[in-house]
Amino acid sequence: MVKQFLIPIFLLFFFSCETKSQENVQILPGASQLDQYLPQLKGKKIGLFANHTSLVGQTHLADTLLSLGIQISTAFSPEHGFLGNKPDGEKIEGEYTERFKLISLYGAHRKPTPEQVASLDLLVVDIQDVGARFYTYASTMTYLMEACAREKVPVLILDRPNPNGSYIDGPVLDTAFASFVGAHPIPIVHGLTLGELASMINGEGWLGHGLQCDLSVIPVANWDHSMPYTLPVRPSPNLPNELAVALYPSLALFEGTVVSVGRGTDFPFQIIGHPLYSDSSFSFTPTPNEGSKYPPLEGERCFGLDLTHQPINYGFTLKYLIQFYQDLKGKTENSFFNDYFLKLAGTGSLQEQIEAGWSEQKIKASWEKDLEAYRKLRKNYLLYAE
Repeated sequence: MVKQFLIPIFLLFFFSCETKSQENVQILPGASQLDQYLPQLKGKKIGLFANHTSLVGQTHLADTLLSLGIQISTAFSPEHGFLGNKPDGEKIEGEYTERFKLISLYGAHRKPTPEQVASLDLLVVDIQDVGARFYTYASTMTYLMEACAREKVPVLILDRPNPNGSYIDGPVLDTAFASFVGAHPIPIVHGLTLGELASMINGEGWLGHGLQCDLSVIPVANWDHSMPYTLPVRPSPNLPNELAVALYPSLALFEGTVVSVGRGTDFPFQIIGHPLYSDSSFSFTPTPNEGSKYPPLEGERCFGLDLTHQPINYGFTLKYLIQFYQDLKGKTENSFFNDYFLKLAGTGSLQEQIEAGWSEQKIKASWEKDLEAYRKLRKNYLLYAE
């Protein structure tokens, strides 16, 4: 039973009321600016799209709103659940609280039904994204926006900084490869907050069927895209620290291959390996843990790369993917790539380019025309300076 949502200490990277920039100016996520949105909530039936990252200081947004007399009718939760403690890929059913209805959108249904939103007066979105196209919170937000557009329910986004928001990179998704891990024609690293991305989705008609929702955003105060931002809470079980968040856009592509990215270890998205990798100087063995019940290559000793001691660098690279492909080519029983890679890459060309021996520089050059068009589109929806 979920009674109070104050986040357990084990989920925290560190605790400060809010993150501060290099100039020591307090960065305030939308949720922390109560005076900016409380008047819109009073006397209404409120829906929440939220999880464990939805904090006002150190207190969950739901606790904060309830303590101020706001009526929360329904909360919707994404992958990993309302408390953010469910393993990767686990279907979630039966989350419960006495104080409002709690609906998982990562179980039997990923889209809310009309009945689940029709009774709401307003949907409030407050959730921490990491700025990678295949991170599923944005897809769930899209489904909620579609449902709210149909039922004429306004959507209010309490925006949060994007830790990977200082750059744009990767192939722009070809809509022929659209899926839950890539719903929109944006690059792998899109350089937008959820508030900016929602505005783009709405403005470009990506909700489909001519739908647009009544959308408003409470921007982050005292932040822009050039500012580093360390998340106060891990956004999901397998992104336990700032290094993992920074490496995630590059390493998540390995999930569409035979290679392990450390799920089932203490260092997910910070180590890479396979039993047949040629350099045996570093090894690890994935085993089930709280973050991954069925980790790839479970129980097999994997050899590879330890990235845990490298400096944190927010940037996207293919060098590890190319290196492992070249090392393992012809060694594995199964193909290096699987069908999931196409969904993660959002294009059929990346696999073909790697298999053809293209360099990272040549591959990245092939994206430039699409990225330039995306940069121009992005400028129309920026809420923050670059």
